[in-house]
Amino acid sequence: HGACAGFPRTLGQAEALDGICELDLVISLNIPFETLKDRLSARWVHPASGRVYNMDFNPPHVQGVDDLTGEPLVQREDDRPEAVAARLRKYKDAAKPVIELYKSRGILHSFSGTETNKIWPYVYTLLSSKIPPILSDEE
Repeated sequence: HGACAGFPRTLGQAEALDGICELDLVISLNIPFETLKDRLSARWVHPASGRVYNMDFNPPHVQGVDDLTGEPLVQREDDRPEAVAARLRKYKDAAKPVIELYKSRGILHSFSGTETNKIWPYVYTLLSSKIPPILSDEE
């Protein structure tokens, strides 16, 4: 869970995956650093209940306070902008050789953008061209 989802994330994981299966397609989503940082830092929590708010997608009715109790919301240490920035840099460093590996094999497809709904049609088109359609019994 979290924005740095995806697999494999390290060269070690990529090598382990090679032992299990042969990849023929790898998708890399390039989202600007600032966009990721802002999104990850938008998460605030009500500690007593564990309720999670996201300032972009499901903000509290009143900024900074829990909807039900009116108690203050807090930001987890690892959701603070500087912690998020450090996490993203670490992730990028680890992922770089993985990206290079798949690029050298000619199976890497990169997509750039800030919104899933704008990137998805391009990803869908690529996948549709690579995966044969499933035919029903009547066809």
